[in-house]
Amino acid sequence: MNAERKIRSSGSRWSFIIHRSSFIIAFFLGAFTVAGYAPFYVYPLPVVTLAGLFYLWSQAATPRAAAAAGFAFGLGFFLFGVSWVYVSLHDFGAMPAPLAAAATFLFCAFLALLPAAAGYASARPRVSHAARYGLLAPAAWTLAEWTRGWIFTGFPWLATGYSQVPDSPLAGYAPVLGIYGITLATAVTAGLVVVLERRLTANDERGTMNAERKTSFNWRFIVHHSSFIILAIWLTGWVLSQIAWTTPAGAPFAASLLQGNVEQDQKWRADRLQGTLTLYETLAKSVNSALIVLPETALPLFLEQVPRDYLEALAAQARSNDVDVLIGVPERLPGGKFYNSAVTFGTAPSQSYRKSHLVPFGEFIPLRPMLGWIVSALASPLQDFSRGAADQRPLAIAGQRVAVNICYEDAFGEEIIRQLPEATVLVNISNVAWFGRSIAPQQHLQIAQARAMETGRTMLRATNTGVTAVVDPRGVVVAAAPGFTIATVTYRVQGYRGATPYVRWGNYLALALCLAMIAAVAWNARRSARSAVS
Repeated sequence: MNAERKIRSSGSRWSFIIHRSSFIIAFFLGAFTVAGYAPFYVYPLPVVTLAGLFYLWSQAATPRAAAAAGFAFGLGFFLFGVSWVYVSLHDFGAMPAPLAAAATFLFCAFLALLPAAAGYASARPRVSHAARYGLLAPAAWTLAEWTRGWIFTGFPWLATGYSQVPDSPLAGYAPVLGIYGITLATAVTAGLVVVLERRLTANDERGTMNAERKTSFNWRFIVHHSSFIILAIWLTGWVLSQIAWTTPAGAPFAASLLQGNVEQDQKWRADRLQGTLTLYETLAKSVNSALIVLPETALPLFLEQVPRDYLEALAAQARSNDVDVLIGVPERLPGGKFYNSAVTFGTAPSQSYRKSHLVPFGEFIPLRPMLGWIVSALASPLQDFSRGAADQRPLAIAGQRVAVNICYEDAFGEEIIRQLPEATVLVNISNVAWFGRSIAPQQHLQIAQARAMETGRTMLRATNTGVTAVVDPRGVVVAAAPGFTIATVTYRVQGYRGATPYVRWGNYLALALCLAMIAAVAWNARRSARSAVS
């Protein structure tokens, strides 16, 4: 009995050591994954690190151990990938450092629960290794990211698919399956690497194949042809990237994007107001493009408070030059509603777009009775915006149909396509000065590149401090201003018509693939169970 206890104790001790080392390895795998995204763009890296996580899942003794590895991966990934949340809360939101650090950690820990859930789900069914990592784990990973894109209003930032935009062959899936389709292709590749590793390192390959034969479906095809399937996935992506999904609409037109570089901690100061108004007036009058775009909240006043002669001078100048100006400015309407808006002046009749997808705690306070105390901890000038209508149509300006989105909204591909295929050009106005000189502005640019590829449209980005840029329908940045400088980007832009498969179907195609993969695994598991009983 004593010997048996010693053996059990030793086994428990080794199990704890293995579990702890897996947690640490997974944490660093997640942290390294961040280098696969902008501004580093090492797109093969997430394939490697995700394969590493799947391998840890394959070695996990229990579903809980797999979930712990998934949580550790997510924690390392988000702590390094969205650490700029601390900059926003502390440096510009004036939240005390300990509270800002705690809030950032808890936020990242919450996000890490979804990779943990994917690990747990992948480890539960009794299915073959090939089915688990060729189908189940990639589908679970993709569905976890899709869930992150909508739960509690959504935070789709740094979805795996973004790491492949725009240079990876897998980016070719964007116009067909969207960003989650690219995530799925990346995850399937990682899973097949694990399947291939098992085949190559098996001590008794014949024994492994015999184990595969016990299932009712011939999973040996996946095992034997992993390399071929990976090649086919990447080659198909490259072929899709060569297709022109949309066609030019009308003649090219000149667009100028203004970057005022107004520091966030100076933006709303009364003594800086006149300087900001003068700056943008000077920049606007220095160009003669058909479309001039100013950033989000470029004018730090409610529209009704902007001096009337200032707006009339801008409008008169625009009309005399046959120009349209799009300005980011908050609106306050009768009835007490506030909107984060974009309004136009110039040749076309004045129009407006009001932001629909608001940022929690930045633009509205969710569950205000319980979380209203956060307002007192943040020095944000505007925290009570109302949501604009979800069915707003493109603005008819500069001879185009312009789909406007404001800042964070371009992270939601399924919302951008609401204005398509009617829109011929996408315009994003942003103020990411909230995140200082972090990697957030570059990450945001990569998100815009994905939206351009999904829709087959040019994306114009006018930002306060950067990155102000023009992105073509293939996701390539064709013109950009250096960050944290006063600059103007002028480029001759082509509008496009037509609908990519993603514009028509949104995320449904990618989700249908995930569900079909899970259904195939579930069907096989049930058949195997029946065969075992008989």
